[in-house]
Amino acid sequence: IFPYGIKDHTLIFVFCSAAGGEIFNQCVADQDEAFTEKDVIRLICQILQGVFYLHRNNVVHLDLKPQNILLTSSNPLGDIRIVDFGLSRHVDTIKEVREILGTPEYVAPEVLSYEPISTATDMWSIGVLTYVMLTGISPFLGDNKQETFLNISKVAIEYPQEDFEGISEQAIDFIKSLLIKNPRKRARADQCLKHAWLISCQEPESQKDKTFEPNESQVETPETTEKIMLLASYAVHCPCRETIEADLKSVRNQFTALKEIHPEVVC
Repeated sequence: IFPYGIKDHTLIFVFCSAAGGEIFNQCVADQDEAFTEKDVIRLICQILQGVFYLHRNNVVHLDLKPQNILLTSSNPLGDIRIVDFGLSRHVDTIKEVREILGTPEYVAPEVLSYEPISTATDMWSIGVLTYVMLTGISPFLGDNKQETFLNISKVAIEYPQEDFEGISEQAIDFIKSLLIKNPRKRARADQCLKHAWLISCQEPESQKDKTFEPNESQVETPETTEKIMLLASYAVHCPCRETIEADLKSVRNQFTALKEIHPEVVC
């Protein structure tokens, strides 16, 4: 989020542009338009860096999938933006979180068995996401939800040579380090960033702080934290169920006007 605030009881957000759309488009594209392995390495690195920051702050996304990863541009290939935190949860060592949520093809085994959710739950999804980005194939997809869930519970996964033709063994090893039924044995985000497959995308030593640390002037200052909490409180306590079509139309008109003025920052 860039500038934001409340004016005349109107909540205003200005978001960065993600003109490249969902990475799902490239995942299902023909070979000449699909991601190369080099592309996937760079994008997975960026996803992991974002997830590392979330996990360090005890937040799990719980719905990491191609539709929730956007690109700043598609040609040339831009950077990623992780979106849709509607299912995200705060996790800690004090209180366990047990919920059945997520997208069937990307959900982790512990979610299906109603075991505690943790940061490892996101890491499973990243393993599935990597498989899809490299091959265009959903590894656990069955003919129906029940079959998909059974495949996930049994970790019934294969790496057919025809699907992984031209893809390195290191890439497969990376996926295998995440698609492990026991969440305690899955690689963490920081461990993944040190995996041999991803080393080539790492920043030089002098750039590590920029890679792993958020911009404190925008994210972690008391002033911005206070503003974010104010906006969150306003959003949570607003009478959403009483909103009428006229209100929604007014909001849409405001965003449309804003997009006409600043199309580069409004999706």
